[in-house]
Amino acid sequence: MKFCVLTSPNQWFISYAQKFSSENNIDLFFKHEDVTPDFDVVFILSYHRIITKEFLNKHKHNIVVHAADLPQGKGWAPVAWQILEGKNEIVFTLFEADEQADNGPFYIKRTVKLTGYELNDEIRELQAQTCIDLCKEFIANYEKLTATQQSGQESFYRKRNAQDSELDINKSINEQFNLLRIVDNENYPAFFYKDNHKYIIKIYDGD
Repeated sequence: MKFCVLTSPNQWFISYAQKFSSENNIDLFFKHEDVTPDFDVVFILSYHRIITKEFLNKHKHNIVVHAADLPQGKGWAPVAWQILEGKNEIVFTLFEADEQADNGPFYIKRTVKLTGYELNDEIRELQAQTCIDLCKEFIANYEKLTATQQSGQESFYRKRNAQDSELDINKSINEQFNLLRIVDNENYPAFFYKDNHKYIIKIYDGD
């Protein structure tokens, strides 16, 4: 079996994709148009472009890892949304891509437990490592794995943007701690308005 990784450049997952590809001697691509049909398995990880059915049909497996218990939690930023919901257990689903978003049959599900105190960088590290571990498990066991169709009520998360990092000055820090955990200090930091003045807050682990 011939494997490759497809990811988007210039985003947070890129360094993890590069390390995974390098350590496992797997080719890395940034455009699906560049992936040739001789690859049996394409790991589509943090890729932000629409992929056609024509592309999917060229490969035996097109594998995606999504950080939700599919079909619940389809869509964007599932880890962030679940942390905002107060969850400390996140289910990751490795599944076969089809033409619809987060819709194909799954092979593996794994639960990651959070302490409730991780900040954004640590959350991303856990997310990336779990994603890579699931891909390695697929590589090691793909001949024995069987696909299971998703079942149950589905739900979708919308895409988050910079405005979602706004704090409410009338609420306590404790009430908004989970929001502070998921903000990106550089790209979408927490902020609030006071008398039409905007203030930015950055959070770091002081231990």
